[in-house]
Amino acid sequence: MNNTIIEFLKVHFRAFIREPGIIFWAVFFPVIMAWVLGLAFTESSVSNNTVFVVGNIEKDTITERKFKVPGISSEVWYNFKSATTSDAILAMKRGQIQVYLAQENGEYIYHYDPVNQEALKSHLLLEKLLEGKKQFAEIKAVTTPGGRYIDFLIPGLIALGIMNSCIWGIGYNLIEFRMKKLLRRMLATPMKRSDFLISHFVFRMFVCVVESIILITFAMLTFQSQLQGSWLAFIMLFIAGVVCFSGLAILVASKAQSSQVGHGLINAVILPMTILSGIFFSYHNFPSIIQSIIRYLPLTILADGMRAVFNEGAGVSIVLFPVLLLCAVGMVCFLIGMKIFKWY
Repeated sequence: MNNTIIEFLKVHFRAFIREPGIIFWAVFFPVIMAWVLGLAFTESSVSNNTVFVVGNIEKDTITERKFKVPGISSEVWYNFKSATTSDAILAMKRGQIQVYLAQENGEYIYHYDPVNQEALKSHLLLEKLLEGKKQFAEIKAVTTPGGRYIDFLIPGLIALGIMNSCIWGIGYNLIEFRMKKLLRRMLATPMKRSDFLISHFVFRMFVCVVESIILITFAMLTFQSQLQGSWLAFIMLFIAGVVCFSGLAILVASKAQSSQVGHGLINAVILPMTILSGIFFSYHNFPSIIQSIIRYLPLTILADGMRAVFNEGAGVSIVLFPVLLLCAVGMVCFLIGMKIFKWY
């Protein structure tokens, strides 16, 4: 290796360590995310489970509450609760349970979506637990609208699309404008600074509408998904989501001076919520103390609201609080971002 390469390596190394933010995103952030995911998908995530049983739980049938699974050091505990069919289906729609049992003619029948891997895992663990205790009839696939995994996924993807479109579309564009010295030129024009930022919000609203229409149409035609609640409630949630994440995008972009730091800040906002907020899997896999925090993340609020409208038939009164909360978060972030925004 010649001296020229060595000198260039020194330059690259010094440039790297002069940006503490880059070191954090490159070294420590992946470790933090691995720890968070580990909480949801290690053996502790299967140690406690709730199973709804439609009908009375026979004391001589389900007496064992725990058992050992090969390869797992801790015992798997199950909590069986009596419930009505509607309560069981509602809990399944919300991702609180993956499978429920129903008694028919003295036999227990498994109800779940067979294409849901989490539900299949729960079914296999239950079979192991209840082996020899009761005669089981056939498995019944859940076909109730909103009870399938795809019905859980689509509203979450709509919420995720709104977040990604706003934060990347607005936040990164503003960072690029600053890097290219375009914001400095904007200040020389007779414009209001707020108008410039609001124009990004309006354009992003249009883009999000188009993206969501395409996704909803695809889901309806391909998977026969349907919106069971109020379209007005859905539109209110949609607008509130765009307001929330547009304001957050402006706050994130308010200070970043380079693309490396900009990427890091945006990913620091997007990735935790994408993983934690229950878009692809239920956040009920996490310990209860973490769930109490996850429920108040903006993406969780939006995704839960979308699922309530799509799968539970929620109306305006149900989504009013989430809408107000999302709008409040967006407005606060926008005002703070305007206050500290670096234009050059």
